[in-house]
Amino acid sequence: MCEFGPGPAAALPGGIGVSLLKVYDLPTPDGSAGGSPHVHLACSEGYYVVAGSGSVQTLNPKGFAETPLQAGAVVWFDPGTIHRLVNGGGLQILALMSNSGLPEAGDAVLTLPPEHLTDRETYLKATTLTGEGDARTSSAMARRNLALDGFTVLRESYETNGPSALDDFYAAAIRIVQPQLPDWRRRWEQGARRLAEQTGAALDALEAGTAPHLQTAELHELPAPTEFGLHGMCGRLDTYDISSREAEQ
Repeated sequence: MCEFGPGPAAALPGGIGVSLLKVYDLPTPDGSAGGSPHVHLACSEGYYVVAGSGSVQTLNPKGFAETPLQAGAVVWFDPGTIHRLVNGGGLQILALMSNSGLPEAGDAVLTLPPEHLTDRETYLKATTLTGEGDARTSSAMARRNLALDGFTVLRESYETNGPSALDDFYAAAIRIVQPQLPDWRRRWEQGARRLAEQTGAALDALEAGTAPHLQTAELHELPAPTEFGLHGMCGRLDTYDISSREAEQ
């Protein structure tokens, strides 16, 4: 049973991660504007559309889809769903990620052409951004366009081969992230799993007619993002780093 009392500082509800995403508005070779197609291997992702319009293109074993996005819309998808944001104008999204810390720790693999997915070193060489601040934009767009090339091939292959068209990409993605798995497990155990166990302990206590967790209740606050305008896969990110708050406790 998870015990109540002093311990790691509070995470966001459910152990989620949150960031404000301003989707790239620079054009792609296919004539649209938007982000880099990629997949998460362990985390679900959700969007709350804050402003603007556009769409999210998805590809998974059930096929390709394009879902419209407008202010107030909420969409989410499971790990294994390749996704690409398309900016129709001023698209801003509050991005919610399960297992806070895993996406930041590398739970995302871009849909690069196969020759860039042969091993982790080759993948990192193709995806590492160069420059600082706005000077990173050109390398971020080059990375995005490379991922779009691979995404286009996957879509075309799916039309011919069905779900099996994704098998090689999934296998390559697994190989690329495997060295990170011990760190991912640690983050999960200290975050989402810990919070789920605390909920179980609270239910046990309530069934027994007690509620010690109510005596330690408090408000938690992140008054502003920790970092602004980072070059993410889909756009410029304002991020909230829960770990930086924990260090202050």
